[in-house]
Amino acid sequence: MKFKQIWANFAVENIERTEKFYRHLGLERNGSPSESGPEMTSFKFGESDFVIHFFKKDQLEFAMNGKVADSENGNEIIFSISAESEDEVNLWAQKVLEAGGKIHKEAKRQEDGYYYCVFADPDGHKFNVLRVVKGM
Repeated sequence: MKFKQIWANFAVENIERTEKFYRHLGLERNGSPSESGPEMTSFKFGESDFVIHFFKKDQLEFAMNGKVADSENGNEIIFSISAESEDEVNLWAQKVLEAGGKIHKEAKRQEDGYYYCVFADPDGHKFNVLRVVKGM
């Protein structure tokens, strides 16, 4: 079976805070402002325009017929964002802090030999930004 597109859906507490955070990171909104609203917003990630929808927590729980994962105290998934250089990784870390996110691993060459940082948005959704290494 083949499908056209895949996207992610995350639960958030505050749509306005989420919009402010991802706009500060320079991400492009998916769709027009009229397609977003008090219950959801979405953004495009990367050159392929991978879409992440951010729904108010109660709306996503209703659709899923149950509770969503507690992203503050666990890891549901971690998305990886490629960077062209170590400076770009550092810039991401700086912008995340300015926007109100949290850094879980500082931007540096980590124990595994790669240069990256791990951050969370204001709702605890995890991302890592790593320098693109040939062959990855």
